[in-house]
Amino acid sequence: MDEVVLKYGCRTYLPADDEPQLTEGDILRAVREIGLPSLEVQIQPGTSTLVNVPTIFYTEPEVFNRSVTLLGYDIDLVATPVRYRWLHGDGTASTTTRPGKPYPSTEVTHRYRRPAEAVNPRVDVVYRVRYRVDGGAWSTIDQTLTASGPTAALEVKEAAPVLTHP
Repeated sequence: MDEVVLKYGCRTYLPADDEPQLTEGDILRAVREIGLPSLEVQIQPGTSTLVNVPTIFYTEPEVFNRSVTLLGYDIDLVATPVRYRWLHGDGTASTTTRPGKPYPSTEVTHRYRRPAEAVNPRVDVVYRVRYRVDGGAWSTIDQTLTASGPTAALEVKEAAPVLTHP
């Protein structure tokens, strides 16, 4: 008997004259095996910032396009970022639908409340995946997929004001 995959990868067996059917679960599993792009968090002003000063975060999103053959079917995949989860490295996080922008934009910022020799911020990207089978109509996978980005090194310093004129 031949094996057939049902929705979300559940398999059952049918008589040998039936061909395996492709499911969304097969496609989801293939996307997970391929992997989606993890994005690097960009930080301004750089590798160090000051307590209570807005630190700018952004990333450079990528649209993922790939074609694969699965169970004899040609599958086109497109994964688009839909959310960004900013983990600041100090135990706090925020979520946006935009990737932020470099200075002078303040679209995505964070104020660190205490000094630290090292915090390791990162951005996790949530992707929505669309696919089409053998050039047919596009469909969207029901669940989103998350790619965790690498951490960056950031030092949080405390500055003391100094009066230079009496």
